[in-house]
Amino acid sequence: MKILFEIPGDPVAQGRPRAGKSFTGKTVLYDPTKSRDFKSYVRLVAAQHAPAKLIEGPIHFNVDFYRSVPKKFQTKPKLELIEKGLLLPTTKPDVDNYIKGVKDGLNKVMWHDDSQVVSLNVRKFYSMTPRVVVHITYLEGD
Repeated sequence: MKILFEIPGDPVAQGRPRAGKSFTGKTVLYDPTKSRDFKSYVRLVAAQHAPAKLIEGPIHFNVDFYRSVPKKFQTKPKLELIEKGLLLPTTKPDVDNYIKGVKDGLNKVMWHDDSQVVSLNVRKFYSMTPRVVVHITYLEGD
């Protein structure tokens, strides 16, 4: 089975956990607001494409991140290179920080746990229409 959908808008990389104090004085770690909001957004969009039952078995996961084109690249020659896929983002954030937020957002929506992902293909591009394209392939359960 295959599930393919787009998450419109600029992708957000998973931020570093923040430390704070609880009411009892214990140190607690929490997600930065931007990361937490992005995961909620991923859940919301993914819920519209989710299978009737959570995916049980192994999952092949392909994700393409399309980032906004920086102002310095918004010239005709640069946009042509971007269009052909020859000018790619080699700056931070890393693809592994991008994918963390999406995988966490899909837990309990598409699958039980992201440990079910057995293969992962992540790419990042520039685009005038920023988005995240998610492609999940899995074997249908009984």
